[in-house]
Amino acid sequence: MKTQDKKIQWYVLAFMSFSTVWGFGNVLNGFIYFNGTQVMLSWILMFALYFIPYALMVGELGSAFKNSGSGVNSWIYETTGPKIAYYAGWTYWACHITYIASKGSGGLKALSWAIFRDHETYDTIPTVYVQLATLAVFLICCYIASRGLNPLKKLTTIAGTSMFVMSLLYIVMMFAAPAINPGADFISLDFSLDNLIPNFNMGYFTSLSILVFAVGGCEKISPYVNKVKDPSKGFPKGIIFMAVMVAGCAILGTIAMGMMFDPAVINESQETFDSYAANGAYWAFQRLGEYYHVGDLFLVLYALCNMIGQFAILILSIDAPLRMLLDNEKTKEFIPSKLLKKNKYGAFSNGIWLVVILSGAIILIQTVMPGAASVLQQLTRLNSVCMPLRYLWVFVAYIALRRAIKRIPAEYRFVKSQKIAYFFGGWCFVVTAACCIMGMYSKDPMTMALNIITPIVLTALGLILPKIAKREREKGMVQDV
Repeated sequence: MKTQDKKIQWYVLAFMSFSTVWGFGNVLNGFIYFNGTQVMLSWILMFALYFIPYALMVGELGSAFKNSGSGVNSWIYETTGPKIAYYAGWTYWACHITYIASKGSGGLKALSWAIFRDHETYDTIPTVYVQLATLAVFLICCYIASRGLNPLKKLTTIAGTSMFVMSLLYIVMMFAAPAINPGADFISLDFSLDNLIPNFNMGYFTSLSILVFAVGGCEKISPYVNKVKDPSKGFPKGIIFMAVMVAGCAILGTIAMGMMFDPAVINESQETFDSYAANGAYWAFQRLGEYYHVGDLFLVLYALCNMIGQFAILILSIDAPLRMLLDNEKTKEFIPSKLLKKNKYGAFSNGIWLVVILSGAIILIQTVMPGAASVLQQLTRLNSVCMPLRYLWVFVAYIALRRAIKRIPAEYRFVKSQKIAYFFGGWCFVVTAACCIMGMYSKDPMTMALNIITPIVLTALGLILPKIAKREREKGMVQDV
């Protein structure tokens, strides 16, 4: 009876997973990139056809490998073997290279808004100076990570929780604003079919990776699957309820933004589009403060939380994915011994230097961009192409798990039918890969080149390292680490 009492109720799981999956930036990006309220249908389709099966497959993997602490790496190792597990770990780490390059810019942007409370100050600084400042912040964070310290980990949690709460408050307060301040300037929404059905053009399909990026990453909830009361019924119930909550926030958040921003103004030119993509979240909280006659209070709170979160996540993203890749005994044979070298603080010093070279190169390449706002827009697109690539391994692991269904038991199964299981695993894999490939396209040659070259370079490097490690062993050159 006591054991049963310790089990997590399905609705508790729903709220736990909701906070790990969703964020205010997802609402903004959906609204900006999909022509305002037209994104609502896309959100519904994305949740129903992609997110729910994805989350339920993660649940089955978590149930089957309840004692595996490394997540996707462990799932791949148990179902396919060590070399494929190395590639999964490499992909997870390599995806963070582009993510790391964006965090410094995001943090400096938030700091500028917190101090100056406008976008002109940051956006009018020559791009070369902004990127050099971003590089300096990045190098400082690499130094902190090299000391084996993560001093901002608790601040990350606090900032992330605060931003999550503010995201929900934004929706509630925005819907209440017309009643509290009826004289304010609100946009009247048109819910006719023309304004709800998306334009299925090239821009639509090449932006879908942004929605995939927004709803991905639910493998973080896998450790809780066997802790749910009656997993076979409780887990899917919790996931579906969470998906309904997330979809509700996406739609209500979109409507709230539609009351503030006119998509026609956003899409007037590439310059205005870039500006809204970079500053839209700050403008949203600034206008909310105006509606409630509290000045820039909400703006400053949001900017400070975002700044702390961006810089702290930067440090953690330098350290944590690197440890997952290099500190895994099961896949070390595929990594050159020089990369496994640790300093006296226990940090992988040469691994951090590799991060410096790769992420630093992306930061410096963007010095040629026409403005700071265009840099942030370009990084959003690059992350939407690279980050979802790690989700592909979840679906590979799931298909491999179902092939080994007699060998590997699980308390919870997504579906009983093998054919349906294979279908959903393959469907989600194809959708993810297709969205990433389509997302590489851009009207801007520089952005498109970066979107294509970056994954190719990172993949090539991941293929080369096992060959270097093999040559080391053959020549007896393995260094003692």
